[in-house]
Amino acid sequence: MSASWLKRGGERNLLSMLAATPLPRPTSALRLPFSPRARAQIGLFLFAYLVYSAARFVTIGDLPDAQSHAHWIVNLEQSTGTAVEASVQGAFDGTWVMWVLNRLYLIAQLGVIPAALIFLYKRNAAIYATLRNTILATWLISVPVYGLFPVAPPRLADIGITDTITASGTVAMDGNVTTSFYNELAAVPSLHVGFAVAVGFALFAALRNPVLRYAALLWGPVIGLAVVATGNHFVFDMIAGVAASILGYGLGTVAGRMRIKRPTAPKLGPTFAEA
Repeated sequence: MSASWLKRGGERNLLSMLAATPLPRPTSALRLPFSPRARAQIGLFLFAYLVYSAARFVTIGDLPDAQSHAHWIVNLEQSTGTAVEASVQGAFDGTWVMWVLNRLYLIAQLGVIPAALIFLYKRNAAIYATLRNTILATWLISVPVYGLFPVAPPRLADIGITDTITASGTVAMDGNVTTSFYNELAAVPSLHVGFAVAVGFALFAALRNPVLRYAALLWGPVIGLAVVATGNHFVFDMIAGVAASILGYGLGTVAGRMRIKRPTAPKLGPTFAEA
């Protein structure tokens, strides 16, 4: 590099060129793959879940009361011939089916529901909105029930039902870390079953393949079997969960129709249209 080149201002020109050169934009892999509307939906669910979780822990009952309510359910089921929890668990104990049911129970809420919502968000906005509103309304309905009627799951009711998930070594359902994420004494209603039924109907309405459509309807019954076999819910809880989701669907549908009407802009007359 010669001194004459520097005197001519070459260095200043080079710096100016470097300053004017735009930095490379991040590749699509580094950008968030969500639109502002999608981020708003994610934020809505996270906020609703945080409120729901906080409310559950504020209204958490004590174990003796929860066990007393569980025994009341056992007596009710025995009088109606629906006390099948022990026989169901015994039928699958030690089989590969129980291995599957343990894992289906774990992924039903944290895996399948988010996946179904994402799929429906892209496939059918109306069905997505219906399922979203149903889930949010059902959460809202369930919180006071947990506070007023805490129920121990069969595995904690001291009735001879085993905690198969903990026993299998998959997840310690009674561990300090695990129980910090959920309320053990919130068995009624069973949102595992209620939401599984709602997801099944939503996918049935959105899917086109007839085999997949009717297979989706089996998701609710399969999760119903899983919650009973793993010792996490009574049959009574399942029925209450479906009832809560039906009520949540009704409330969500009403809420979805209550939209604020925005003022419409005045229509332009023919004179302006022809101008």
